[in-house]
Amino acid sequence: MNRPAEGKRTAPTAMNSQDIDVYLVNSKGAYLYDAKAHALVLVSQGDFRSIVAGSQQHFAKVPVFILIVSDIARFQRGDENQKTTWAAMDAAIVSQNINLFCAGFGLKTRPRVWMDTEKLKEILKLKETQRPLMNNPVSR
Repeated sequence: MNRPAEGKRTAPTAMNSQDIDVYLVNSKGAYLYDAKAHALVLVSQGDFRSIVAGSQQHFAKVPVFILIVSDIARFQRGDENQKTTWAAMDAAIVSQNINLFCAGFGLKTRPRVWMDTEKLKEILKLKETQRPLMNNPVSR
């Protein structure tokens, strides 16, 4: 949040829907980022990095994954195809912010879409309308 009084975030979203939730996955568990409290909330305990790595298992040992999830139910209008497009666009904007932050602090990252989304939906306890779209592995 960069404008807490208005409830607005650094990354814009289509129609200010704020459809994006950010999760952190490390060796200890999966956490939801609570933007208002600026805190991580434990969702599931365990090492789920190999599930985020998906078929690219060489990523499975990075210290942290930042996972970007869109809840398309937060869009107030549009059909399924439009909502999916907006969700992807919003996820890409958040991923770019992650890339810029990491570059500024000497960390390595890259945007990825490979992951086991079905298992992640269970681990993260996502609703049917929440879609894991992208992830950024972060390391030094």
